[in-house]
Amino acid sequence: MAHDFKWYVVRAISGQERKVKSYIEAELTREGLMDFVPQILIPMEKVYQVKNGKKTTKEKNYFPGYILIEADLTGEVAPTIKAINGVVGFLGAKDGGPTPLRQNEVNRILGTIDEVSEKPESMMEPFIVGENIKVTDGPFNGFSGSIEEVMEDKKKLKVMVKIFGRRTPLELNYLQVEKE
Repeated sequence: MAHDFKWYVVRAISGQERKVKSYIEAELTREGLMDFVPQILIPMEKVYQVKNGKKTTKEKNYFPGYILIEADLTGEVAPTIKAINGVVGFLGAKDGGPTPLRQNEVNRILGTIDEVSEKPESMMEPFIVGENIKVTDGPFNGFSGSIEEVMEDKKKLKVMVKIFGRRTPLELNYLQVEKE
């Protein structure tokens, strides 16, 4: 029989999305319900940080606390998922049961995931004007200063650094500084 697959958002305990996803998969498999749930996704994005002068990449959850599932929520599928340890419930659940995402929302979220995985990695922590930073690279390595301007498009910062007692403006890229 043909399934009526729609996308739903399952709320999970934040930080346990991977664990909850594997619980859902294990439970649906055990109950013989995997045919009703062809896809379970945790939207991730690649972010990088610089630690001790080294660039590290890690995957960060794009929507913390949410897992996307494509499912036909007939019969026992929704109650089975809801009963799983770490599942808070379905997003937008009304008395009549979980509300599916509209197709344009799905496209936007999935489009975002694809874009995110294709676009250059985004900064882990956005820099904020007035924040204190330490220069970690280049001729001013070791100097501290405060951010005067964030040039997001160029991934550069204008930083005011005290050099020999004088305030000197420097233009540095994101990878040359770390937050103090």
